[in-house]
Amino acid sequence: MAATLHTPSRIYLLRHAEAAWAQSGERDFDRALSEKGYGDAEMLADRAADKGYRPDIILSSTAKRCRQTADAVHRAMGLSLELRYIDELYNAAPNVYLELLDTQESNAVMLVGHNPTIEQTLEALIGHEQLLRALPGGFPAGGLAVLDFDAAAAAWKLREFLSG
Repeated sequence: MAATLHTPSRIYLLRHAEAAWAQSGERDFDRALSEKGYGDAEMLADRAADKGYRPDIILSSTAKRCRQTADAVHRAMGLSLELRYIDELYNAAPNVYLELLDTQESNAVMLVGHNPTIEQTLEALIGHEQLLRALPGGFPAGGLAVLDFDAAAAAWKLREFLSG
């Protein structure tokens, strides 16, 4: 059964874009986007903005690759958009992502995070079968799931999935 949060009415789940391989001695937390990841993040952010997708707030993991992905969205969608970095999103379980989404007062929230948690969060919201139909190969790096709450069905529906 899919989880049914009631606030917000739109959720954007964004997995950070492709990260570079860790350098010798570098912590996973400090891995930056690869050159391809930078380009993909910029293109995805521009496509989403062109489609009129704009959250009220962006909540991002503090890991470097997530911050860089969130920054690309922030630039494309407007610097007046609130952007918050949250330590707990790094290495978190899906329930942490879901609780964070559920406590937001905004109508549209974007969460920038990591796999497998971002995919597990999507699955909790839309259900296993819908996840498999939408993303048979899994949630790709730099992928953006746009979900709307269908009040009549009391369920989250995947509106669109964008990827680089």
